[in-house]
Amino acid sequence: MSINAIQGSKSLAKKIKQRRAELGLTIEEAASRAGVGTKTWSRYEAGESIRQDKSKGICKALNWHQLEISGKETLTEFSLDTYKAHECWSEYLEKNFGAIAALSFVIGSDILYDHITDDMEQLAKMPKGSHIGQLNYSFLTDLLPAQFLMYYDYDFLYQLLSELQHLSKCAQAGIEIIAHSVLDELILYLCNEEAQIFIDAEKESLKLNRKEWAKYSKDWVFDLFDDMDIITFLYSYTYLNSENPYHFSHWGDIQFYTNER
Repeated sequence: MSINAIQGSKSLAKKIKQRRAELGLTIEEAASRAGVGTKTWSRYEAGESIRQDKSKGICKALNWHQLEISGKETLTEFSLDTYKAHECWSEYLEKNFGAIAALSFVIGSDILYDHITDDMEQLAKMPKGSHIGQLNYSFLTDLLPAQFLMYYDYDFLYQLLSELQHLSKCAQAGIEIIAHSVLDELILYLCNEEAQIFIDAEKESLKLNRKEWAKYSKDWVFDLFDDMDIITFLYSYTYLNSENPYHFSHWGDIQFYTNER
């Protein structure tokens, strides 16, 4: 099940494309303003449905107060209950870290999926060994640790996507989500980071009581990891040699919460 969406149409697609042209924006520039990938924006201009949580980004990019929709396209109200029906809603996260933690994973995983697949589509057209730093535009370039930029090739993105899908299946099954590797930690951290802007903007719509908000923390991922090593090693400009467990060569290794520990 996908996140609540606005039904697409040729008329809405035409309005979006015309407005972008009026502002003199390329698809890449409009997508950047909206916080989506170029592939996703192109789907909007092709008349496909628009996820509800993306509508504000589109309005921001096009300087619209709201989407100029007709009777056929209806904007559904944000609802936590709707997201609870999403296939990636994690009962484990909800029970242990609060409903907003589960919501963060639902929204963040969808956003991260778009970022990864957009970059993979571009890299597939380039010579083998090309990395995301060579792309005209890539959201992942600013999200992933800078030290290992030139390692982020098609093969790595495929691995990243596969592990994201694995964590999503754990969420779907309602089983415990464990970060066994640096790659797991990185995915969960990025999902949470990418979801925050949307969640902060929709606080009133969530209609959670004080107890539920009190349980929620943006740092729930660090509680899940039981440390903040991902920040210490990957996002503090610390140089890592190949022996460090957070070096790129070890990202896929099963290191944390293993039976040996």
